[in-house]
Amino acid sequence: MTKKPFVIFLMGPTATKKTELAIYLHEKINGEIVSVDSAMVYRGLDIGTAKPSRSILEKIPHRLIDICDPRESYSAARFQQDAYLAIDEIHAQGKTPIFVGGTGLYFRALEHGLNILPEADYRIRAKIEAKAGMKGWEFLHTKLNKIDPESALRINKNDTQRIQRALEVFEITGKTLTELITIGERKLFPFPIKKIILSPNDRVELHKRIKKRFIKMLEIGLVEEVESFYHRGDLSSDLPSMRLVGYRQIWHYLDDQISYEEMKEHSIIATRQLAKRQMTWFRAEKSAKWYDPYKSDTFSEILDNLK
Repeated sequence: MTKKPFVIFLMGPTATKKTELAIYLHEKINGEIVSVDSAMVYRGLDIGTAKPSRSILEKIPHRLIDICDPRESYSAARFQQDAYLAIDEIHAQGKTPIFVGGTGLYFRALEHGLNILPEADYRIRAKIEAKAGMKGWEFLHTKLNKIDPESALRINKNDTQRIQRALEVFEITGKTLTELITIGERKLFPFPIKKIILSPNDRVELHKRIKKRFIKMLEIGLVEEVESFYHRGDLSSDLPSMRLVGYRQIWHYLDDQISYEEMKEHSIIATRQLAKRQMTWFRAEKSAKWYDPYKSDTFSEILDNLK
């Protein structure tokens, strides 16, 4: 009996050697890598997203990297479509898809399908933004907490984009985001999944690596990378691409809103917060095997368990 082709989900917070492991597995199991990262989709956002180098990408192609201009938005729905196409093509070549990244929503969209949510209504969005201009986003987060406490608990009070979307959905449908997530139709994923989560046992070590990595990014030209977008003329700090961790803080620095040292500190703190949110998300994953990425034998242990 022919064994049904499977896929690998390689998940974890930022700075946990996911890309290194994906490349290792690619070479060992005849796999092909598919990025699950809402930042790496953007062309030119290379240093701050910790995108694999050009030489690595030429040698080991990664799907769903560099597919959007920073002016564009990239949604979980589009990811789901792109991912299914990638799976079919990779399986047709007799290879195993290795989905790797830290964007939990994309993994969930692929495995469980998407809820039916309304299209954006820019009139309502403009009204919400005007209210935020008068009252502040913290006021709107408090309003969301009264309407949909579960969403308010999930959404950070500084995450203006998600606050706006949750309020917009309620304005359009009369139902909360939580209600729609609960009742939404879902598509059953047709392939067996082997889930791997890289999660450091030592949070202090993770924080050290986050700090060291960001300082390295600055040394190799992250400010200059953001500066090229800042001066492009058709981008703004409100776009999803420029709201990414690191990019947002550097944009504020270039706008003379904060000093260089404040930018550095804010970026490192924001990256730690991102890692914490990612870990919270992945704790809900069922049937995943957890590994400490900083142990010397982790990669070989994972390979043995995949056989």
